[in-house]
Amino acid sequence: QVQLVESGGGLVQAGGSLRLSCAASGIIFSITPMGWYRQVPGKQRELVATITSVGNTNYADSVQGRFTISRDNAKNTVYLQMNSLKPEDTAVYYCWGYDYWGQGTQVTVSS
Repeated sequence: QVQLVESGGGLVQAGGSLRLSCAASGIIFSITPMGWYRQVPGKQRELVATITSVGNTNYADSVQGRFTISRDNAKNTVYLQMNSLKPEDTAVYYCWGYDYWGQGTQVTVSS
Protein backbone atom coordinates (compact mmCIF):
# COMPACT_ATOMS: atom_id res chain seq x y z
CA GLN A 1 0.00 0.00 0.00
CA VAL A 2 1.50 3.28 -1.15
CA GLN A 3 1.36 6.26 1.20
CA LEU A 4 2.62 9.79 0.69
CA VAL A 5 2.25 11.90 3.83
CA GLU A 6 2.89 15.62 3.65
CA SER A 7 3.74 17.90 6.55
CA GLY A 8 5.03 21.40 7.14
CA GLY A 9 2.26 23.57 5.79
CA GLY A 10 0.87 26.52 7.69
CA LEU A 11 0.38 30.25 7.81
CA VAL A 12 3.28 32.59 7.08
CA GLN A 13 3.70 36.26 6.26
CA ALA A 14 4.80 37.38 2.83
CA GLY A 15 8.56 37.15 2.53
CA GLY A 16 8.74 34.27 4.95
CA SER A 17 9.77 30.66 4.50
CA LEU A 18 8.32 27.20 4.96
CA ARG A 19 9.65 23.72 4.36
CA LEU A 20 7.31 20.97 3.27
CA SER A 21 8.14 17.31 3.75
CA CYS A 22 6.65 14.22 2.15
CA ALA A 23 7.37 10.82 3.65
CA ALA A 24 6.81 7.93 1.24
CA SER A 25 6.14 4.28 1.91
CA GLY A 26 5.14 1.33 -0.23
CA ILE A 27 7.27 2.38 -3.20
CA ILE A 28 10.91 1.91 -4.16
CA PHE A 29 11.62 5.51 -3.32
CA SER A 30 15.19 5.67 -4.60
CA ILE A 31 14.13 5.06 -8.21
CA THR A 32 10.87 7.00 -8.14
CA PRO A 33 10.56 10.49 -9.59
CA MET A 34 8.93 12.78 -7.03
CA GLY A 35 7.37 16.19 -7.12
CA TRP A 36 5.19 18.87 -5.65
CA TYR A 37 2.03 20.31 -7.16
CA ARG A 38 -0.39 22.91 -5.84
CA GLN A 39 -4.03 23.77 -6.31
CA VAL A 40 -6.30 26.65 -5.42
CA PRO A 41 -10.09 26.39 -5.43
CA GLY A 42 -11.55 26.63 -8.92
CA LYS A 43 -8.25 26.09 -10.68
CA GLN A 44 -6.39 23.09 -12.04
CA ARG A 45 -3.63 21.49 -10.07
CA GLU A 46 -0.31 22.88 -11.29
CA LEU A 47 3.25 21.67 -11.18
CA VAL A 48 5.56 23.36 -8.69
CA ALA A 49 8.72 21.26 -8.90
CA THR A 50 9.90 17.76 -9.72
CA ILE A 51 13.03 15.78 -8.98
CA THR A 52 14.24 12.64 -10.72
CA SER A 53 15.74 9.62 -9.02
CA VAL A 54 19.23 10.99 -9.69
CA GLY A 55 18.42 14.49 -8.49
CA ASN A 56 17.66 16.42 -11.65
CA THR A 57 15.15 19.15 -10.88
CA ASN A 58 12.53 21.12 -12.74
CA TYR A 59 10.59 24.16 -11.53
CA ALA A 60 7.61 26.20 -12.54
CA ASP A 61 8.64 29.66 -13.73
CA SER A 62 6.63 31.22 -10.92
CA VAL A 63 8.78 29.60 -8.20
CA GLN A 64 12.17 29.41 -9.92
CA GLY A 65 14.83 30.91 -7.68
CA ARG A 66 12.60 30.91 -4.59
CA PHE A 67 11.75 27.23 -4.08
CA THR A 68 14.11 24.27 -3.85
CA ILE A 69 13.12 20.63 -4.13
CA SER A 70 15.36 17.95 -2.67
CA ARG A 71 15.21 14.32 -1.63
CA ASP A 72 16.75 12.07 1.00
CA ASN A 73 16.63 8.51 -0.28
CA ALA A 74 17.79 7.15 3.08
CA LYS A 75 14.69 8.65 4.70
CA ASN A 76 12.28 8.07 1.78
CA THR A 77 11.44 11.76 1.98
CA VAL A 78 11.17 14.61 -0.48
CA TYR A 79 11.29 18.24 0.60
CA LEU A 80 10.21 21.59 -0.74
CA GLN A 81 12.00 24.59 0.72
CA MET A 82 9.96 27.69 0.00
CA ASN A 83 11.56 31.09 0.49
CA SER A 84 10.41 34.63 -0.27
CA LEU A 85 6.82 33.46 -0.15
CA LYS A 86 4.13 35.56 -1.83
CA PRO A 87 0.37 35.68 -1.25
CA GLU A 88 -0.09 34.07 -4.66
CA ASP A 89 1.73 30.98 -3.36
CA THR A 90 -1.30 30.28 -1.17
CA ALA A 91 -2.65 26.84 -2.13
CA VAL A 92 -2.96 23.25 -1.09
CA TYR A 93 0.35 21.59 -1.86
CA TYR A 94 0.36 17.95 -2.93
CA CYS A 95 3.20 15.49 -2.97
CA TRP A 96 3.41 13.31 -6.09
CA GLY A 97 5.30 10.10 -6.58
CA TYR A 98 5.14 8.16 -9.86
CA ASP A 99 1.39 7.55 -10.00
CA TYR A 100 0.37 8.46 -6.47
CA TRP A 101 -0.68 11.56 -4.54
CA GLY A 102 -0.58 12.67 -0.94
CA GLN A 103 -3.54 14.14 0.86
CA GLY A 104 -2.27 17.72 0.60
CA THR A 105 -1.13 20.35 3.06
CA GLN A 106 -2.40 23.92 3.19
CA VAL A 107 0.02 26.80 2.73
CA THR A 108 -1.35 30.27 3.39
CA VAL A 109 0.75 33.40 2.81
CA SER A 110 -0.63 36.61 4.28
CA SER A 111 0.16 40.02 2.84
